[in-house]
Amino acid sequence: MHRTARRSTLAGGAIVAAVVALTACAGGGAADAPSSTSTAAAVDLSGVCPATVTIQTDWNPEADHGHLYQLLGPNPSIDANQKSVTGDLYSQGKPTGVKVSIRSGGPAIGYQTVSSQMYKDKDITLGYVTTDEAVQLSDSLPTTAVFAENDISPQMIMWDPKTYPDVKTVKDLGAALEKDGGVVRYFNGAAYMSYLQGAGILPTSVTDGSYDGTPAKFVTAKGKDGQQGFATAEPYIYEHEVSAWGKPVKFQLVNDTGYPIYPESVSVRTGDLEKLTPCLKKLVPVLQQADVDYIHNPSETNKLIVQLVNSYNNGWVYDEQVADFGVSQMKKLKIASNGDNGYVGDFDESRVQKVIDITTPIFTKTGSAPKAGLKATDLFTNEFLDKSIGF
Repeated sequence: MHRTARRSTLAGGAIVAAVVALTACAGGGAADAPSSTSTAAAVDLSGVCPATVTIQTDWNPEADHGHLYQLLGPNPSIDANQKSVTGDLYSQGKPTGVKVSIRSGGPAIGYQTVSSQMYKDKDITLGYVTTDEAVQLSDSLPTTAVFAENDISPQMIMWDPKTYPDVKTVKDLGAALEKDGGVVRYFNGAAYMSYLQGAGILPTSVTDGSYDGTPAKFVTAKGKDGQQGFATAEPYIYEHEVSAWGKPVKFQLVNDTGYPIYPESVSVRTGDLEKLTPCLKKLVPVLQQADVDYIHNPSETNKLIVQLVNSYNNGWVYDEQVADFGVSQMKKLKIASNGDNGYVGDFDESRVQKVIDITTPIFTKTGSAPKAGLKATDLFTNEFLDKSIGF
């Protein structure tokens, strides 16, 4: 399940306080929304979309979700108790006639999957559902993805290049760890790790599912161990903000090992797809444009993201420097890109089918078998995308 793969820098006691020197920017006053000016015609979502489009994310506010916070118009309302923010839904500096409410996931929903939250609360219009989660829950909680907010996942495995100077890939790391007696720590239950083990990329003997989201064990191992992480955050955090480490790490994206999930795909409950079609025809291009606008000019949105983190005050530590790094990594690593065509947000059928083929045996073995006869096209549609909108 995707929730087990998310990073967590929750303040769990003295370890985090002593090891992680993360300083969040102070928030203050009313929230300032990201804004842009455009000569484009205003988009009218009223009448076809819900009066409030409610979007459930899978984690705390971060740059990886920037395209959603880009949607907020001026002076949105922050609910620190519910870990949500609501405001007029804007597209390129113009109101669309409806509101948007963006809800945090992870600790805010008890670390449940977004799919389960969507089925518990029918007020949720859209939710972040990663491809492997969609496969796993396709029988019991079916969802259909309508927009790929990033083309590839930032999930990574990292290591110390000084300890392992010849390691270039996760497979290389596995062989080196076998010789040195080190391990790769990860959140237990992550499907991608079952893939890495089953594909012979990481020997089971060098994997350790005890990762708790803090840097303590990585630091105390002094470079002997590897660790899961996200390329949009940990490389910067460990070099610049974990004072007990304070040096670069190297990594390989899990995507590049042959596990090509779409991360945090914007999805609807499958049964609601037909009802929401008139809305999605207009809303999905708005999401595409917000993605492009955010990546091109993230500054104001990143300020809002940090203000939300500070307002929610749940132990998640995130500052503007990490947010800015996240955007730079999304560009550099082509996490945010058009993929192999000229527009943003589409799904490749063969990639989705590959994820089904990889994960079906994994989920079946763990007692959560996907829907019988599941096909790639059961999990996504590209029908609402505007092919003129891209990076």
